[in-house]
Amino acid sequence: MSADKRIPVTEERWRELHDLKDAGQTYDELLEELIQTYARRDLARRAEDVRETDAEELTSLDEL
Repeated sequence: MSADKRIPVTEERWRELHDLKDAGQTYDELLEELIQTYARRDLARRAEDVRETDAEELTSLDEL
């Protein structure tokens, strides 16, 4: 499924994206990789938040 869309970016941002892109890699593939990386980091951050919350709310067995 091909959908040609334009995303306006500054020259600086374009250069940064170009520098991240591997030879032969499309910008669509690069954006997919960046989105996946972001999603993984966000999931890891949320899991850490849950771990920290659980640790604060749990009672140690030694205290029972």
